[in-house]
Amino acid sequence: MGTLQHCAFPEKHQLIMSEPSKDEIVSSDHPGWRRPANTPSLPEVFSSIYVPPNAHFLRKMLAFAGPGLMVAVGYMDPGNWATDLAGGAQFGYTLLSVILISNFMAILLQHLALKLGIVTGRDLAQACRDHFSKPAAMFLWGLCEIAIAACDLAEVIGSAIALNLLFKIPLVVGILITACDVMIVLLLQNKGFRILECLVASLIVIIGGCFTYELAISHPSVPLILQNLLPKPEIVVNPGMLYIAIGILGATVMPHNLYLHSSIVQTRAFERNPRGKSMAIRYATIDSTVALLCAFFINSAILILSAAAFHGTIHENVADIGDAYHLLTPVLSVPLASVLFAVALLASGQNSTLTGTLAGQIVMEGFLEIRLRPWMRRLITRLVAIVPAVIVAIIFGDKGVGQLLILSQVILSLQLSFAVVPLVWFTCETKKMGPFVNSLWLKLLAWCVTSIIIGLNLFLLLQIVMSWLK
Repeated sequence: MGTLQHCAFPEKHQLIMSEPSKDEIVSSDHPGWRRPANTPSLPEVFSSIYVPPNAHFLRKMLAFAGPGLMVAVGYMDPGNWATDLAGGAQFGYTLLSVILISNFMAILLQHLALKLGIVTGRDLAQACRDHFSKPAAMFLWGLCEIAIAACDLAEVIGSAIALNLLFKIPLVVGILITACDVMIVLLLQNKGFRILECLVASLIVIIGGCFTYELAISHPSVPLILQNLLPKPEIVVNPGMLYIAIGILGATVMPHNLYLHSSIVQTRAFERNPRGKSMAIRYATIDSTVALLCAFFINSAILILSAAAFHGTIHENVADIGDAYHLLTPVLSVPLASVLFAVALLASGQNSTLTGTLAGQIVMEGFLEIRLRPWMRRLITRLVAIVPAVIVAIIFGDKGVGQLLILSQVILSLQLSFAVVPLVWFTCETKKMGPFVNSLWLKLLAWCVTSIIIGLNLFLLLQIVMSWLK
């Protein structure tokens, strides 16, 4: 516990020793950038968490642990729940391989994001602003703001649904209540970034605990789970299965997470030289990979629970979170099943809120270099999500809110390519990354993943257009 406190609240002399100077922040050794990186990302918490330079592995790992969990939150937000529920109920354990593949793609992309931030001293938004023309940068900023609003929409709706299920609070009131949680982010960030990370980790533990219990009482088939970790040809051949598989891929990798990770990894006070950057990349990658494996467990648990409870029964068309909540207790014959499902949903929504609003601040400051007061920035982001959610809840009720949740995931999926392409582009360019440029095999793998994402998004867009024309 003492180590956590030491990392969370570094003494003044430690900060003076470890905080990089302005000259160290400027990445003048990489001529691929048009302007020096004079302004750090999230300056109020930049290089604020002490990293002991000569400590053993475990001590350093503890210092770097945190950003990965904050990023992993985006991979288990309420938007993922609908696709995982539908996949498990309709097709059993078959789509587990899709979740696994999505997770591997996420591990790769988040590695590239953290490497960009550590090596260049820029977050992805700042890098885009430096590289592209002003009109192109403004276009990317607009798309990113839409993606963050869509993500925030999913979090608002997820939290409101959970409050409705647990406490019978009307959806409209629940949506308005979630507006207040922006103040939590402000309060905790002012107390220290480590405190915010600890809260996120605690909520992830709650989500994991709830689903561990759900899996234990649902008695899933372990042999079938292991068999379906390998992809099957029928996923591509079956149109219904393919559509949900694309939804899972789209809902898993979140565009705002790439901006977020490239920024918050810079909160660690490591040495801004080649040796220090190499060390930071290594430890941050371990942190990110372990955290994303936790996210894989959560997403898999939702699909496995749905498959064990609903597949092969009269309820196998369940795709709505509310319906799943009401059916879990009678189907599994365990009173706590539905309650813990809703508790996990509430924790998931609140967790995603904390990181989503932080990503909004990073994107606005990085693209526009506008530094609004944090409470105003978060309030604007939240209002963009709350207004449509309230209108839909009033006019269409529960079902309309559920459809809005699905729409938010479609929007996120379509925006993903516009974050992934610049990220891969920058990290593959020697002039920008210097000796830390992606190796040949990593370049090939990164562009392969990017091509898959673009292809799936084009397919999804085609499906949407065709449905409109019918």
